[in-house]
This record gives sequence, C-alpha cells and structure tokens, in this order.
Amino acid sequence: MDRKQKINEMTEAVRKRLLESRVPDELMWRGELSSSAISTSVSVFALYMVDKDKYATHIQNGAAWLVSTMHPDGSWGDSIESPSNMTATLLTYASLSAVAAPPQEAKEYLNGKFGGISDSHIVEGVLAYYGKDLTFSVPILVMCALAGVISGWDKIPQLPFEVSVLPQKLFRFFRLPVVSYAIPALIAVGIVRYKKGKKNILSPIRESFIKKSLVVLEKLQPSNGGFLEAAPLTAFVTMCMSGAGYRGHIATQQAVSFLISNVRQDGAWPIDTDLASWVTALSVRALGNDIKDKQPLAEKIKQHAFAFEHPFTGAKEGGWAWTDLPGAVPDADDTAGALVALHILLDGVYCPEVGKGIEWLLALQNTDGGMPTFCKGWGKLPFDRSSPDISAHSILAFQLWLDVLPGKLQNKCRKSMLRMLKWMQRAQAADGSWIPLWFGDQDAKDEQSPIYGTTMTVEYLATSKEPIAHKMFQKGLEYILSAQNADGGWGGAKGVPSKVTLTARALSALASYPETDVTVIERSFDYLYEKYKTGELYQREPIGLYFSRLWYSEELYNVTFVLNALKKTNVRLNSKSEL
Repeated sequence: MDRKQKINEMTEAVRKRLLESRVPDELMWRGELSSSAISTSVSVFALYMVDKDKYATHIQNGAAWLVSTMHPDGSWGDSIESPSNMTATLLTYASLSAVAAPPQEAKEYLNGKFGGISDSHIVEGVLAYYGKDLTFSVPILVMCALAGVISGWDKIPQLPFEVSVLPQKLFRFFRLPVVSYAIPALIAVGIVRYKKGKKNILSPIRESFIKKSLVVLEKLQPSNGGFLEAAPLTAFVTMCMSGAGYRGHIATQQAVSFLISNVRQDGAWPIDTDLASWVTALSVRALGNDIKDKQPLAEKIKQHAFAFEHPFTGAKEGGWAWTDLPGAVPDADDTAGALVALHILLDGVYCPEVGKGIEWLLALQNTDGGMPTFCKGWGKLPFDRSSPDISAHSILAFQLWLDVLPGKLQNKCRKSMLRMLKWMQRAQAADGSWIPLWFGDQDAKDEQSPIYGTTMTVEYLATSKEPIAHKMFQKGLEYILSAQNADGGWGGAKGVPSKVTLTARALSALASYPETDVTVIERSFDYLYEKYKTGELYQREPIGLYFSRLWYSEELYNVTFVLNALKKTNVRLNSKSEL
C-alpha cells in the first residue's frame, strides 16, 4: 500500500470515529475528560465536611477509587495517565486522612517532597510551588488544615474576601492574589481562613463584610450549583463554607447537588463536566464541509453565545465558553473557535451572532495588544495574561469574516489584528517559538509546550496577508522543524518524547505551507500511521493544562487533531505529486 492509500485509509477510519462520537440528539460533540485524583479527593472531602453519613456511599466509592489508582510509590498524578506530582498526592493524602486511613506510602512520598511533613514544611512547600498566585495554594492549605494534616492556621495566607463586594471593574487595581475566575474561592476560602485564624483590631470590620460577601457568592453561583463546571473549585467552596459554619447555606447545598450529579459510576470525578463547545468547534474544523446537517448545528452554536454580561469576569454578551452548561464562562479561545466553526457551517454568510462575537473579542483585547483568556485588564497573574495561540486564533476568526463585516467593524478588526501581530512579534522567542497558556507537556522539564503554542500559532497565521505575520510564521516553522524527533514525531519541546496530539498539531502547521519539505510531512505522517496500525492512536495524552497547573486528557483531542492533520496532508498530496 502506497502512502496515498494509507492516508485515505486512515482518514476514513478517524473520520468515522469522530462522527460516531457525536451526540445524536444534541447535534454536538461532548467528548469525555479524564477522571481526576484532584477532583475526586476534594469532592470526597467536601461531601465529608457537609454530611459524612448522608453521603457515605459517595465518600466510600471515591476513597476506594483513589486507593485503587495510587502509584506504587504512594503518589498520584492529576489524571490516571499523569506522572506523580505533589499537589494531587497532598490533596489525596489529606482527603484519605479524614475519611479513611491514608496509605503510609503517601506519607513517605510527601515527606520526601517537602523534606518533612510538619506544618512549616507543607505550607512553605506549597507556597513555593505556586509562587505569587494564591488561586490554588491557599485552598490546598486550607483543606489540609480542615482535614487535620496541618495543625495550625496562622501560616496560611489570608485572602481578602471583602474585596468581592466592590464593583468588578475595580478588581484590577487591588492586585488580587487570585485569578479573575476564582472569586468564589476568594470568598469561601477567605471567610473560613478568617474565622479559624487569630483576631485583631480590624476583625469587627472584616466580620461586617461576611454577609455581603456571601450574597455575592450566591449571585455568582450558576443554576446547577457548579462554579465553572469544575469539581475542584466547587468542592473547595463547599468544604470552606461547611468549615465556616455554613453547611445549610443555599450556596453550599447547591454546590453539593452539582458534585453529586457529576460523580462517575466508578466513584471518580472529572476535572470539569465537559468541553462540549470546544470539542464541537474542533470537530467542525476537522470535518470541514463533511457535515450533513450544517445549518442546524450552526443554529445550535449561535444559541450558545452568551446573551448577558457574565458575573464572574464582567465580560459583555456575545462570547462563547468551553461548554454550553450553566457554569461556564465566555473566553477568547472558545469564542474564536465558535466563529471559525460558524464560518464553515454558514459558508461564510454573515449573521448578527458573528458580529457580536467579533465585538466581544475586540473589547477583550489587552492594552499590550495581545488577547487574554477571560477578561481585559487584570494581567497580574499568569493565567490572566495575553496568550500567543489565543491571539492567533482571534486573528484567524477576524480574517475569515473580514470581507463580509460592516465597514466600521471591518476597520476595527484590521487595527486589532495589527496590534495583536505586533504583540505576538514581541512575544516570539529568539528560537521562533511561542509558549501557550493552557496546554503543556508533562514530560518536558518545565512542563511547557512551545511546540503546541508554535504549531497552533503558525497554523492560525496561515491566512494572514500581513508581512509581519509572514516573518513570524517563517521563524515558527524553523523552530518546529528543528524540534522533530528521530521517530518523525514531536513532543512538547525539543528532545521530549513524541506524542500523537502534538505530532498531529505539528503536521497541521507544516502542511498549511507549500514551502514545507515534503519529506518532513512524510515522516510525521508515518509516525501517526504507525500509531494507527498498532492501536495507539487514540490513547489519552494529558496535554491540557487547567487552572493552576492541573492536567487533563480529553478523548477527542487525538481524533480531531489527527483528522485535521490528515485533511491538510491530503491537500498537499493533491498539490505535490511526489508525496
């Protein structure tokens, strides 16, 4: 069988798998996120804090899953496929310390990680790991204190829950130690830390803000009770509310309902409910015109655009989130993805939802010219800064719709794209790479994935006609080529073991440019074909990086990334007879 036949064979098999993964009654794809030791440990402990007898079955099942997935050295990773890490192990150890007997191996693992397991060792170790960003470090330490792993509260930093009562537009001036989407944790964790700590002359003033802060928490909570559709954030809020004496509070009870509704049959919880809107956008892009019911799916996507200002971030209406569920928050990457998908599904015919989505992105753009994830203007902590791959994704969305936009909006987009390109030029490393925010490689020394950031950016910039974009993607292509492994694949960085997801992303980028050496495309395809023939093509690979360095895998990443790469390779096949 020649390479052309192999590509056709593999394309049909992957296409079939993707189409079969679609949820028939919903028209969309929902995928499946990996089960998470972190989600499971904090959810189990949250239910224990609320009512250990009422939720005994869920607690026992979750604890049993945790014990069954422990690594031989007494540790856990974020997902089953993930290597051991301090966070997952500490949280699981704390959870099992409260609800069952913690394995001795886990205690020994943590002792080695922290150089001891005293309060000081744990507190200093966790704070050093997360640095200035207290979004996750303080909730971890508070859980340890509530579970009795830490005996004192005074070394745990306090969070200023009082700030939550102020208008959100003022938050950026306070240099808050948590990211923009973690205000529920700021409130709940801050309150329990205040109640458990020592009081001082300012305590009466802080006390007076508790009731008002809880009102804000209620307003932020979505209808299904799940903050961000995320079990970790929802569970942290639940345990802290319980620890502060608010077990019967409506926010606590609604959060519990969310946790109960999201537990899996094996007793585990995923890191988030699903990424339905994101994987649907990826699926549409991979399939292209190979979708029969394009118009109904387009209408479904249009319906999922936010029609109101979001209480979490203050973002205006018009954007899309990663899922269509109530707890989601609009963000730039998913909004760009929805706009690209609508361009495919509507055959480029303009509609009001497209205009609002583009306006939403324009309003989000940072003063530095780059595109952030959730909201404009914070920029103090890592996950609130501008991102090169998200900026490039926004440029792609603008470029696709540019010719059919109303005149004023068209001019705004041109100016916005030029600002983004100039920022991306400054953000590009000397070797031609870009570092993404939300994706990484657990095998890389620093856990970063410049290959993901660079391949996505290079592919997205393929439609840009700006000279500045041409210079950037040429440098980006050189970096990608320099990082190809001997087996034909790519890992997250130079010298990192190859992965299907990242090889597919690299192949998509390289096949987007006719100048790419055909032999490079051949080698990368051969790597993927070998994985296909050996049955390894769909094995989960945690490349997703959730808030505060939590890893996840998603079953449709391999499928959509590979199909997108194969279709682009087929285009090259038709234009280069020597392939």
